[in-house]
Amino acid sequence: MEQQLLNLLMYIIPALVTGAIAFLFFREHIENENNRRTFLMHKELQKESFPLRLQAYERLTLFLERIIPAKLLLRVHPTSSSKEDYESLLIASIEQELEHNLAQQIYVSEECWIVVNASKNATIQLIRKAALLEKTDSANKLREVILTEMIEGHPPSNAGLSYIKDEVSKMF
Repeated sequence: MEQQLLNLLMYIIPALVTGAIAFLFFREHIENENNRRTFLMHKELQKESFPLRLQAYERLTLFLERIIPAKLLLRVHPTSSSKEDYESLLIASIEQELEHNLAQQIYVSEECWIVVNASKNATIQLIRKAALLEKTDSANKLREVILTEMIEGHPPSNAGLSYIKDEVSKMF
């Protein structure tokens, strides 16, 4: 009986060791295959989404260029002599530009979207601040004050444009 038990163990132990090694080998193989498939799928998705991401950065760059106050003032002319009406028209134009580009936020980093929004808000603040000045009494005077501000400083869009350029350069 003891001899049979010993013989049985001599057959079972190598079989168990072989089975354990085979199990570990196959588990590792399956894990590697899954990782390879995941990598290939991720690579394929990146290849497909890369042009969309670049297009999003292009559109946001265009948005930031269009809201540079000097360019905005050339494109949006006052409809009356009221500075309040012109201020509202300029701000509405900026907001409308952003609305056309809202979907781009899903293709860019959250930080980039925050910088773009900050640039937009800073541009709106610049317009509002210029409208509050006592010397600003008409739409044409508002245009002059905003352009004077631009000569003395940099447009708020520059920060956003720089950020986009940095982010795109990291993609390559």
